[in-house]
Amino acid sequence: MAALEEDPPPVAAAAAPDSASGTSDNEITVEESSFVHTEPPQDGTAPPVVTSDMEVLHDGVKKQVIKEGHGKKPSKFATCFVHYRAWVQGSLHKFEDTRQEQHPIELVLGKEKKQMTGLGIGVSNMRSGERALLHVSWELGYGKEGSFSFPNVPPMADLVYEVELIGFDDVKEGKARSDMTVEERIEAADRRKIEGNEYFKEKKFEEAKQQYEMAIAYMGDDFMFQLFGKYRDMALAVKNPCHLNTAACLIKLKRFDEAIAQCTTVLSEDENNVKALFRRGKARAELGQTESAREDFLKAKKYAPEDKEIQRELRLLAEQDRALYQKQKELYKGLFGPRPEPKPKASNFLTLFWRWLVSLISYLVKLFKRKNE
Repeated sequence: MAALEEDPPPVAAAAAPDSASGTSDNEITVEESSFVHTEPPQDGTAPPVVTSDMEVLHDGVKKQVIKEGHGKKPSKFATCFVHYRAWVQGSLHKFEDTRQEQHPIELVLGKEKKQMTGLGIGVSNMRSGERALLHVSWELGYGKEGSFSFPNVPPMADLVYEVELIGFDDVKEGKARSDMTVEERIEAADRRKIEGNEYFKEKKFEEAKQQYEMAIAYMGDDFMFQLFGKYRDMALAVKNPCHLNTAACLIKLKRFDEAIAQCTTVLSEDENNVKALFRRGKARAELGQTESAREDFLKAKKYAPEDKEIQRELRLLAEQDRALYQKQKELYKGLFGPRPEPKPKASNFLTLFWRWLVSLISYLVKLFKRKNE
C-alpha cells in the first residue's frame, strides 16, 4: 500500500504536535473565533416543515429543497454518501434514522435495493451538501407488502425522507466499498480527509465536515470489525482524526451535542486521547456542562501537563466559578447572616411636648392642693 499522505500545514498558528488544540500529522487546528452560524438541526421526531416549491422528479417522487447544495449532480453508478430520516407519510412513525449511527450510508445509484428506488431517484437529483424532503409513493418504496421486520413499514405506505447528500464518488473515481481492498478503502478515506482539511482552511466548515463524514463512511463498524493488527492501526490512524476533525467543524457550527458524540467515538477506541478529551471538554463547556467539561480538561492535562490551551480552559472554568459564587453571594447576602440592628424611630416633637405639658400641669395641681391643706 502507498504511504498515507500527510495533512496540509496548520490552519492557525503552529502549535506543538502534542498540543490538545494544535495540529499534528492527522488533525486540524481548532481556532477560537469566527464561529459560523447555521440552521439549527431539527429534533427529528417528525418530518420538518418545508415551505419551498415542490419539484416533480418522477411519477412517484417529489422533492422540496431545505438547503441548497453545490457542484454537479451524481451520475449513474456513482457511490453516494447520504444521511436520512424516514417516516410513513401522514404519521409520526419514523422507521429509520442513519444519524443515530453517526456515519452516512452508501448508496450506489442504479444498484440500490428495490425498496430504495424512490430514494435513489431523489438522491440522483441532488447536489453535494444539499438537504431535501423527498415524497416517495409506495410503489417506489416498500411496495404492496410493506416490511414487518426491520425497518417496520406498513403495506402500501407512502414515505417521506429528510435526506442530506454528504457527497459522492463518480464512477471514474471509485467503486463500491464492498468491492474495495482494505488498502483502497483506507486510501480513499485519506483522500477525503485531505480534501476536508483544505475546506477547513478556507473556513468552509460545512463542506469540510461532509468530506470527513465521507471518509468515516469508508470505515464503518462492519469494516473495522474485520481488521486486526497493522491494518486496524492503519485504519484508525485515518478514522480517528476524521472524527476529531468532524468535531472541530461541529464546534465551529455550534452543534455541540454532535461534537461530543464524535469525540466520544474516538475515546471508545483510545480513552486517553488528549485531543478528544479537549474538544469534548470545549463542547461541554459551551453547553454549560461545567463539571463534565472540567473532568475532561483535567484528564487531558494529566497526559499533556504543559499544554497552554488546556490550562487556559481550566482557568476560564475557575473564573466562571468565582463569578457565579460572587453573584450568588450578592443574591443571598443577609439572608442567612446576622440580622441588622433596628434603627430607632424618630420621635414626634408634638407628642413629646404634649406629654411634658400634661406632666407639668399634673405636678402644679398636686402642689396647689398641698398648700391648701
